[in-house]
Amino acid sequence: MRGWWIPVLALLAGCSDDNGTGPDGTAPDTPASLSSTSLDGAVALTWLDNSYQSDPGNFQNYRVYSTSYDIDAPPDVDPCGSDLELEGTTVSPEFIVGAMTNGVPRCFEVTAVSVDGFESGPSPVRNDTPRPDARNVAISIFEADPAESGFRFWDDLDGDGRSDDEELGLVREGTSSAIDFFVDRDVTGAVFLNPVRPGTGVEFYQEAPVEDLTSIDFAEDRAYRTTGIEAEPGLGYVFEMDGGDGLSRYGAVRVTHVGEGFIILDWAFQTDPGNPELLVWGGPPQP
Repeated sequence: MRGWWIPVLALLAGCSDDNGTGPDGTAPDTPASLSSTSLDGAVALTWLDNSYQSDPGNFQNYRVYSTSYDIDAPPDVDPCGSDLELEGTTVSPEFIVGAMTNGVPRCFEVTAVSVDGFESGPSPVRNDTPRPDARNVAISIFEADPAESGFRFWDDLDGDGRSDDEELGLVREGTSSAIDFFVDRDVTGAVFLNPVRPGTGVEFYQEAPVEDLTSIDFAEDRAYRTTGIEAEPGLGYVFEMDGGDGLSRYGAVRVTHVGEGFIILDWAFQTDPGNPELLVWGGPPQP
């Protein structure tokens, strides 16, 4: 398994003038696809790994670019801008473009670079717009980025007992003792959700995949494991947590993507103490 690099710094640059072949080498195959998932303040990109797979010995990394997107452009005008920004590089066919403004669309494309520095042509262009949501939350795998590998459903930061918006769905440091779970990978390559806080447990909602987060509608009265549980796309999970007031709190997760450097999941949290009915979070804070 190859390593990965989750970028922490966005760099401004234009596309290389060395695209194509030259006397000292050959550019890798052009990435054949590009897909995206809208996140809260970010966009997750994935693509086929054909540039690496076609000639591993000639492959160095992928470059991820973005530019502006004009949603009001007429049909005969390219809505994507011409000034490309280099968002970063990665050796894996996935990348999270972060520090974005919700509601502001961008166009994205990916190229591949050879060990001699020759850059392929661009992948198909993809446009996407980040937006706030309880769905499509990206959490890093601990081995890729410990600082973004933990999750807390609710943390009563102001101590008022209310589930305020800013206290819900918190991505945190994976080594913190104040998180509900963190994500890591074992020696076999499998990825796990690991309960952390005392009184926190997790279990599969059912053995088969669930169609949607809303399908996870009730937390059964049962023993919840306090050890890691494998994260698999499409499966649903129920978390039971100690609310610190003698009443349990319940949360739900549906994993939608498991990659080399991060997972993407949908989550829900029941704000009513002790209530096992699981709801997708949305709307004003609950009393």
